[in-house]
Amino acid sequence: ITSRGSVIMEPSGFHFAFKNQPSFRAGLVVSAVKRSRTDTTWHPVYGTPGGVRNHYNEAVFTLRETGRPHRSIEVIARAYDDGIAFRYAFPRDGWSDSLLITGEETEFAFAANDSAWWIPANEFAYESLYRHTPLGDIQDANTPITIEKRNGVCLSIHEAALRDYSEMTLRKKKGAARTFVSSLWPEPDGVCARVALPFATPWRYVAIAAAPGGLVESQLLQNLNEPCRIADVSWIRPIKFIGIWWGMHTGRYTWYEGPNHGATTERMKEYIDFAAAHNIGGVLAEGWNTGWETWASGVTPIQDFTKAYPDFEIEEVVRYAKKNGVEFISHHETGGNIPEYERQMDSAFTLCRKLGIHYLKTGYAGSILPDGYHHHGQFMVRHFQKVVETAARFQIALDVHESIKPTGLDRTWPNLMSQEAARGNEWNGTYKATPPYHATILPFTRLLAGPYDYTPGIFAVNHSPAKSKRLYCTTTYQLATLVVLYSPMLMAADVIENYRGRPAFAFVEDLPAAWDETRVIDAQLGDYVSLARRQKDQWFVGSVTDEECRRITLPLTFLNKETQYVATIYGDSITTDWEKNPEAVEIGRYTVTSRDTIVAALSKAGGQTIVLTPAAAKVGGRTNIPDAAAQATTDGLPPIRTYNGMANAKMAAFTARKTYGSARTVHSAVGKPVSLKYPFGERYPASGANALTDGSRGTHNLSSGEWQGFEGVDVVATIDLKESMPVKKISIGFLNSPNDWIFYPRTVVFSVSDDGKTFSNVGEERYAFSKTDSTENLIEIRDFSSAFAPVTARYVRVSAESISLCPPWHYGRGKKAWVFTDEVVVE
Repeated sequence: ITSRGSVIMEPSGFHFAFKNQPSFRAGLVVSAVKRSRTDTTWHPVYGTPGGVRNHYNEAVFTLRETGRPHRSIEVIARAYDDGIAFRYAFPRDGWSDSLLITGEETEFAFAANDSAWWIPANEFAYESLYRHTPLGDIQDANTPITIEKRNGVCLSIHEAALRDYSEMTLRKKKGAARTFVSSLWPEPDGVCARVALPFATPWRYVAIAAAPGGLVESQLLQNLNEPCRIADVSWIRPIKFIGIWWGMHTGRYTWYEGPNHGATTERMKEYIDFAAAHNIGGVLAEGWNTGWETWASGVTPIQDFTKAYPDFEIEEVVRYAKKNGVEFISHHETGGNIPEYERQMDSAFTLCRKLGIHYLKTGYAGSILPDGYHHHGQFMVRHFQKVVETAARFQIALDVHESIKPTGLDRTWPNLMSQEAARGNEWNGTYKATPPYHATILPFTRLLAGPYDYTPGIFAVNHSPAKSKRLYCTTTYQLATLVVLYSPMLMAADVIENYRGRPAFAFVEDLPAAWDETRVIDAQLGDYVSLARRQKDQWFVGSVTDEECRRITLPLTFLNKETQYVATIYGDSITTDWEKNPEAVEIGRYTVTSRDTIVAALSKAGGQTIVLTPAAAKVGGRTNIPDAAAQATTDGLPPIRTYNGMANAKMAAFTARKTYGSARTVHSAVGKPVSLKYPFGERYPASGANALTDGSRGTHNLSSGEWQGFEGVDVVATIDLKESMPVKKISIGFLNSPNDWIFYPRTVVFSVSDDGKTFSNVGEERYAFSKTDSTENLIEIRDFSSAFAPVTARYVRVSAESISLCPPWHYGRGKKAWVFTDEVVVE
């Protein structure tokens, strides 16, 4: 592949292996070439009313064996303006009626060791934080993988139209520095794909853009999928919704029946009333059906998707919702029990049709059953396709969590409205809080594959202070994710108590769920992103930043040149601070035209949203002019330069505040080498052994990359101070998070040495475990330390005794426990 005068991909081969056929041997020849050109326009069911241009040149190369049995394979290649794509087709001639494919190795020989944004291949629901490394440092990766070349050109490697095949990942080719090969997921007998002939694989494609924004605006993935197969699409409509979901993830409610059960008739009616009053189209009820007691309980998860708990009257709730013009969104959590869900699917969907339910959220939070089948293999690809097609037959639109990765099938089956398949906001509730840079990467990685249910819009940032659980961002950041992270089934995810009385909720009321046009105004992967999206004549702009504050300029050249607009800006105030004042939102209205530029001053881990409305237009039933007379005028509104004039003062205030992440410390061990008696666990991304002396302290955020995890072993760390010096105190930090199988050590012993061989004990600290440690949702940090009369030493040793196995009261009892430690401080 060459683009803009430079080589993108060097010559790359392919290889297939079969269980019921010999592999191709030497002697393939090109027996035929067919060339064609296509230039058509198609219209999605929603969004992009002007249509999508599908324009490419295609060549079909038939490769045939020169010897018996004279089998052939077709390589179908397309060249678009924004990338290339190819797939393999197996005809029936020369083959048996079916193939048992045990391997596909398509090479991607990158021309340079450029930087890449990626997650590891073997992730249950693709919920890793994205890593940024040179290509040569990657051993295996899931797709889409995004690559930035030194000249600014960006690439995205992914697959399209995945049906009846295994998902593709990339793994490094042995002995090659920057060549990767495709890899498929095997099923229990080693077969990756069972296919009936004739058959064509999914498309493998490389999207190419001059800048990151070009990847977002590309339609290549959709163009590689087949046209819509649903005859009547009148029931498929984008929707904005709320629900009790966040209440369960923060521990306020339970999915199962009991004193804190979330999905009760009374509570759902309260949510329906709120939705009806605030221009929200739907209400989601998770935990309405019986069987949640079996979920994540250690037994086979079996729920009944047709039977409600006694405190939830489903017929009454649906009737009440329809009376108030609100859609009821049902929920099915399979727990990964595929045979059970497929057994109940028709009856469960029949209930939806009977009650007039057109929206459904599904989940697969558990190990896949039957045992031995991988979440990303052909078995699950077939299952998800069966669910999508069955749902279409019952006129049900889907939002799928823990799904396979999207590959553009929402063009063919537009009832597949949204999927998760990435690390979303739920990690900020019960699990491991997410660094603010995450949302700046998602538009250029996961979202290139299709709509994404991130469950954005959390207003109460410090939601569980007693448990040390919160979001590491601001409310303005969360508002912006509603624009930046696209989903036509769009959930404003906070509980309604946190929306009441908040002026900023007007933005959620006014926000549409689908878009006619998208523009990337400015972006730097991992740092910040600003996106503008249009519905009809109204524009919405969202900007988020990482842990650093940013001054971003937003030229409004995309606006109609003949129109004056009112810009309603929801931004960071001069007092907004992710740590101490994260919920401060400054709201202002200003006049703008296409000749103006808005200066967005974003606080650290902050954001900004803008609604741009033609003057005097109405939004959500309310006139966008603040005076009571509602005249068609912008009198009284200041020009945008008034807002821009505040940017310098804001940036000075933001710069002076704490950056998200660990506090830096200065002490005698900073930067000194560490040797470990037992290896740390490779599952956690801290900076090796030197995480213990990098001067950066771990926080309550497990995923910050600062903590070093040790699984089932003690922590014995020896630090070489490089020279003898006076030492009077040694301390080390540990994390306690039982829900994540992380426990304090029993005993920590501190010792010193001058020769590195003979150590003297200078103190120890014991931890007495109590009943409070059985609170699985607890997250806390504690320093273990010893102060003593000054001694001269070159070596310092810290020995922490792990509990080794999860205790009897814990749900992981008898399995290996973790010790999480960070920063040995030597004074």
